[in-house]
Amino acid sequence: MLIDLCQETHLSATLPYRRVFGVLAPYFNTAVEPELADLRPTGVWNQTARFILDANVLDNIADAAQKLMAGRPDALIVGLAPENFPGGLALLTEGVERLTKATGVPVFTASHATHAALRRVGAHRVGVVTPFDAESNAHVRAAFEAEGFTVVAIDGLARPGFDQIANTDPDDIRRIFRTVDCPDAQAIVHVGTGLPVVHLVDELENALGKPVVACNAASYWQALREMGIDDKIQGFGRLLAEY
Repeated sequence: MLIDLCQETHLSATLPYRRVFGVLAPYFNTAVEPELADLRPTGVWNQTARFILDANVLDNIADAAQKLMAGRPDALIVGLAPENFPGGLALLTEGVERLTKATGVPVFTASHATHAALRRVGAHRVGVVTPFDAESNAHVRAAFEAEGFTVVAIDGLARPGFDQIANTDPDDIRRIFRTVDCPDAQAIVHVGTGLPVVHLVDELENALGKPVVACNAASYWQALREMGIDDKIQGFGRLLAEY
């Protein structure tokens, strides 16, 4: 009976409905769910499922997505930005194709949305912030350059594990953004969905005087705009407030 009801309506009739997004987050990630929740305009709802990040990640994501489909999401958002390892973007693109075919709904990812957001704000030369070490950052640089961007500066916090990434001191995040800022950078971009940046974007843009693209904000921005919701969302940077 519950499944039948889910198939007939997205949500209870007492809730204002515009869109439902199925959010897929790595099991350890404590940033994606609350950050995307705070970006919701009125009448947009997120339903979240988690997946294990291992050698079977595409199968794990597909399994998590199927669990969300009973709630009939209008689109899926994959809170994953795997530029920090070789072939990460190719693997993510393969996953998007599989999910789109299996579910029949649009699929957005943090990585692809970040590239789209940078192009939308007109930034081709970028400074990049990550929670990763120098070896991983080399892969991140290569991934952005393969997409046609020029990385003028890149630095990472070298956080040793998932929990440490999620609990990074905001002052350390502010510092690393200042480190990669330089006159040649048209925007500063953040990679790593587990690093909580969204609530600092307004502050950082005011301090640096240029666009700041946080990957979690980018994924929600692209999902909203591609799904026909043009609300300008204040307090989280220019991307959501102006574009």
